[in-house]
Amino acid sequence: MVSFKKPDLDSFQERIHIATWFVTFCFFLLITRLVWLQLVSHNKYAVLAENNRIAVVPAPASRGLLIDRNGIVIGRNYSALTLDINAEEVQGNVDELIDQLSEIVLISPRDRRNFKRSLEDSQKMGTIPLRSMLTEAETARFMANRYRFPGVEIRARSFREYPYNELASHLIGYIGRVSQRDKERMQAEIEDSKADDPDALQASFLPGIQYVGKIGLEQSYETVLRGVPGYDQVEITAGGKPVRTLSSSPSVPGKNVILSVDIKLQYLVEQLYGNFRGAFVAIEPQTGDVLAFVSKPNFNPNDFVEGIDSVTWKELNDSPQKPLYNRPLKGIYPPGSTYKPFMALGALENKKRTPSQTIFDPGYFDFGNHTFRDDKKGGHGTVDMQKSIVESCDTYYYMLARDMGVDMIADFMKPFGFGQITGIDLQGEAKGVLPSTTWKKNTFKKPEQQKWYEGETISLGIGQGYNAFTILQLAHAMANLANNGIVMKPHLVKAIEDPFTRNRTLTTPKESYRIELKPENIEVIKNAMVEVNRSGTSAAAFQGAGYTSGGKTGTAQVFSLNSKDYKHGATAEFLRDHALFEAFAPADKPTIVIAMVVENAGFGAQYAAPIARKALDYYIEGKWPKEVPEWKRAP
Repeated sequence: MVSFKKPDLDSFQERIHIATWFVTFCFFLLITRLVWLQLVSHNKYAVLAENNRIAVVPAPASRGLLIDRNGIVIGRNYSALTLDINAEEVQGNVDELIDQLSEIVLISPRDRRNFKRSLEDSQKMGTIPLRSMLTEAETARFMANRYRFPGVEIRARSFREYPYNELASHLIGYIGRVSQRDKERMQAEIEDSKADDPDALQASFLPGIQYVGKIGLEQSYETVLRGVPGYDQVEITAGGKPVRTLSSSPSVPGKNVILSVDIKLQYLVEQLYGNFRGAFVAIEPQTGDVLAFVSKPNFNPNDFVEGIDSVTWKELNDSPQKPLYNRPLKGIYPPGSTYKPFMALGALENKKRTPSQTIFDPGYFDFGNHTFRDDKKGGHGTVDMQKSIVESCDTYYYMLARDMGVDMIADFMKPFGFGQITGIDLQGEAKGVLPSTTWKKNTFKKPEQQKWYEGETISLGIGQGYNAFTILQLAHAMANLANNGIVMKPHLVKAIEDPFTRNRTLTTPKESYRIELKPENIEVIKNAMVEVNRSGTSAAAFQGAGYTSGGKTGTAQVFSLNSKDYKHGATAEFLRDHALFEAFAPADKPTIVIAMVVENAGFGAQYAAPIARKALDYYIEGKWPKEVPEWKRAP
């Protein structure tokens, strides 16, 4: 029989008490935690539990079509076979699975990268394409080995296609896989939409949006074109296995976008440019419809849809031709002599000249210690306003710029859109430079640079100096003149079309504002520009035309070279003068205006005006030049 001494018994009982209190305290903590979870935090964890039980699987929406003004589809979707992997059934090493599949179907490193990125973004839910556009042979080989790859299947998917490849690539743009930046932007859109519709689950379901517009109209009209993704609410096990579908909501296809562009005119002009670089914009002045929006050289947007390969990307970025550069939208050029009709109109409106007032041109103009030379050796003699435009007399405009001053010129040119954002429905438009004393103060840092010198005003009269505008701005200004001062915002989209009902909602903007101009002054300028195409600098290009048109040639200096030493052929290509031209037709009631530049080509009358003539022949009379391959609809 064991007996305890008094000290041992007291020690044992003390340990029992401590253990009892410890156990009691632990039970108290458990009960407290249980109360906290079941009562205080019930709602929070009930939602989390429900979310763990239910997964939402996206169903991408079919993208809307891009259609030109005559019903020609220039951006469409097509169905092709893809090799898909069910993310929920991926077990083990993903790279090992892909290696095994690559023995049967060609899988590029880019395919592998895109799949892994999509797998992470999907949180391993739904099916993810590994390889797109399988050939018949690849499809047959996989089907013969399908039993080896549970969870891998061939499915038909919708892909974006630009059937005319490079044609109009800068205005159409392209789509690409959603990036983190795209997600952040769309999330901001979602937060805004929730304020109007808190229950809009479809509209806020980001995983259903796999591709978005990156540039061009695909980007500007992204929310219209992409539609609304659908979804399936699926009950899943703790291991992520689907058990049953609880509810479904079908996707809503995107709406079709109807362009103002005549894609045949676009094609013709791009062909006429050949290997030259440049920009060309045609506008319907009464509506602001952009009929052609050409940037040369261009690129193939189909290369970007599934992710462009590194070799092609490097070629496009490193090319001195800059094929990715949107020249009508972002390129800024000195307008050269195409500025002169606007200078002449400004002189009439500000009473600095009358149509019959003359100057004598000896072939140069001296101002201070500098001699400004005319392009015609010996000068043009006695020159009135019409002759100054028809023969493009520089000396007349040197003197006019001096008399008007830089701020008067800027104040007159601003309402026409020079140096201003036009508001066209493309992102990234350049503002250009409309110089003034205020502009110079705000642009330069040093006090001596901020001062405007009178000598700097002289070259502004012939469209040189600090003048730098986009071809879009020049076309917009020409449209405003042809439309007698009524300003319409240029736009590339005419209407939005419902894909089911084919009902169209017009997007054509209303009149923006009016420039207060005297009709008789407008007539003086228009008549002078008509004479340019009859007997002036562009007469050769427009000889025999079946319609009356107005125009103005321009040759803009790219680099500061002494005009006496300048020889076009002996000058490095990228330092040669630009060839410019602007036109409107028919003269009595213009339905089209054109502004264009052929980079580093030389004289506007020789290189730009002939392209404009052929474009007007087609648009007004339906004539197609023999040297250009006939237009063919894509199959």
